[in-house]
Amino acid sequence: MKKLILLTLLAGFALWGCAHTDAGHSSRNSLNWAGTYVGTLPCADCEGIHTTMTVNQDHTYALTTLYQGRENATFEQQGSFSWSPDGSTITLDDTADGPLAYKVGENMLWHLGMDGQVITGDLAENYVLRKQIAKTPDLTGRCILDTRWKLVELWGKPVAASDGARVPFILLSSKDARFTGFGGCNAASGGYELKTGNRIRFTDMASTLMACPDMGVEQEFFQVLGMADNFACDGHTLYLHKARMAPLAKFEAVP
Repeated sequence: MKKLILLTLLAGFALWGCAHTDAGHSSRNSLNWAGTYVGTLPCADCEGIHTTMTVNQDHTYALTTLYQGRENATFEQQGSFSWSPDGSTITLDDTADGPLAYKVGENMLWHLGMDGQVITGDLAENYVLRKQIAKTPDLTGRCILDTRWKLVELWGKPVAASDGARVPFILLSSKDARFTGFGGCNAASGGYELKTGNRIRFTDMASTLMACPDMGVEQEFFQVLGMADNFACDGHTLYLHKARMAPLAKFEAVP
């Protein structure tokens, strides 16, 4: 009998724990739902209802609807909204045409029917408002561009130009996504691609074909350019890497 009571209690605690977890994991608590959502809802007697909905962290909203194809058919309203107990749906308070409710998803709001259910059927996709993700300026690689970078280390070893010789360098132009450089004997040029996460790729590399007494550094330098796939830069020092290996090359900005 004691074992039966214990098992019953344990099962009860397990069910309570699941319910507690589910209640805590909801659209309200786990999504970045605040923002502006836009879409065009179906309309029985117009071309469509262009809808812009802004929902704020303080539970206020601003709703603008434009009945396309009509004159003077833009309407604006503001107010507050409330969440459903399970944190999945918001309902606009004090709306003139009855309750307006939206199911909240990842960067989406579903305009619900008068019965509070997601609208299904052929037009279901038209009842979705999508979040407008603010675009931030792409600063990828900004510090690497339009600077003459003097090569100072290659494979962790110092690089020093011999007397009277020009120092190896690269320069990436922001105007045409092309780079120019010098390996110690030959000039090099080509294209480059920058992507988020400090990703870089040198493309279509070509060089002049002069012969010099010692071309070891130059050959390794050009090889490194072909290998590099990411970089680190602080405006004064530039490192080229491949994956998470130690730096392939180190450069210093030339004033």
